[in-house]
Amino acid sequence: MPKACAYHILVKTEKECLAIKAKLAKGGDFNKLAKQHSICPSKKRGGDLGEFNKGDMVKAFDDVVFKKPLFEVHGPVKTKFGYHLIKTVYRT
Repeated sequence: MPKACAYHILVKTEKECLAIKAKLAKGGDFNKLAKQHSICPSKKRGGDLGEFNKGDMVKAFDDVVFKKPLFEVHGPVKTKFGYHLIKTVYRT
């Protein structure tokens, strides 16, 4: 079963997501921005979701984690939870 580890920032609106992505592009710290803005409980860990299996997350999230390049910030990714910025740090 493929596994991955990813960080994310979850917000309610696409506009907010794009504003945070712009801050990241200017050198903003992903973990600090996650702690400040994310509405997910993972914000306490800087957005760290830990290791999870393929299929544990909703499809749109899984597609980014298991198909897009590592160490890049991808998004906004819309799910039923809101809008995500996702950074995958490893996968098997």
